[in-house]
Amino acid sequence: MKKITIAIDGPAAAGKSTVAKLVAYQLDYNYIDTGAMYRALTLKALNNNIDVNDEDSLSNLLDNTTIEFHGNNVIFIDDVDKSKEIRSSIVTNNVSIVSKHKKVRLKMVELQRQLLTQGGVVIDGRDIGTYVCPEAELKIFQIATVESRAIRRFQEMQAKGINTSLEEVINDIKERDRLDSTREFAPLRKAHDAIEVDTTNMSIEQVVDKIVELAKERMI
Repeated sequence: MKKITIAIDGPAAAGKSTVAKLVAYQLDYNYIDTGAMYRALTLKALNNNIDVNDEDSLSNLLDNTTIEFHGNNVIFIDDVDKSKEIRSSIVTNNVSIVSKHKKVRLKMVELQRQLLTQGGVVIDGRDIGTYVCPEAELKIFQIATVESRAIRRFQEMQAKGINTSLEEVINDIKERDRLDSTREFAPLRKAHDAIEVDTTNMSIEQVVDKIVELAKERMI
């Protein structure tokens, strides 16, 4: 079977990363978490007191930052494991601002396309099928209602001991949706040839099985 590229796009907390990791595992593919790359830059900017609205400073910071994946769940920033820190609430609340900057996105896309040359890749994000990898053999646009996405994210945060309310999570997700879909450069949108998968009433296993089945059809 030939190795293909699987692009999974969708709004915040739609379960893209969870599904993408499992699809990659089942197919023995590499997984690239583009969201983690933007989170990595956001974390470093915050730690260095750099204004997340300052596009030039963020772009320069990225030039002097090394972002590496060590396995499917571990990300290193400048040779230090920051896998947990990039998932903090302060990073979550600022990553959409960082990722809207054109100069930042252009440089990130270069890094992501370099990783895609490996073949046999599952990659998820906001603009993979439309901009980063429009030639992907399988494009998935994964959606769910705001309420169901918020409940998932709220439960994840509770499990990690992060103190917040469901109402706050709902508002955060709505704001991230607004920022992602209205940014000037490479906004969140469904590629014309993407297959929409509504996960609102689906289990993780059902979503993974559906995508794996679609992928295998394209590997022949």
